[in-house]
Amino acid sequence: MAARNPLNRPLAEGIARVGFRQWYARELLSSHAHMALALFAAVALIASFEAFHGASAGEKLLNTAFVLVSAGITLWALRRYLYLLMHAEEMANQANCPQCKAYGQLRLQDSVQEPRARLVPVCCKRCEFCWSIEEA
Repeated sequence: MAARNPLNRPLAEGIARVGFRQWYARELLSSHAHMALALFAAVALIASFEAFHGASAGEKLLNTAFVLVSAGITLWALRRYLYLLMHAEEMANQANCPQCKAYGQLRLQDSVQEPRARLVPVCCKRCEFCWSIEEA
């Protein structure tokens, strides 16, 4: 598994600390912040290409470095945006209680989870039905 951003808690820790709904909102906010970063980096990329026009050889070399850095940041931020968005949506699709259909009213179950199975045992706060959410 790739190293996670310390600002984005894993699902089990997020449910335990702030609850599912707030964890989900924070994941979406983080993903959209990455989208904004990708947009700003793409604008910087376009501006770096524009700066090539009429530049000296040294300036063109510097602009090439700016193009590469801007392109790298754009691709990384876009990839991170899509990952965080899809991860949050995948967890949200599993947050409906199978018994009473309540959405997002989860608490962690007291049982121990298997680390390789990546299952987060949860219980519904409304009807106390227990199931596991598979964290991808």
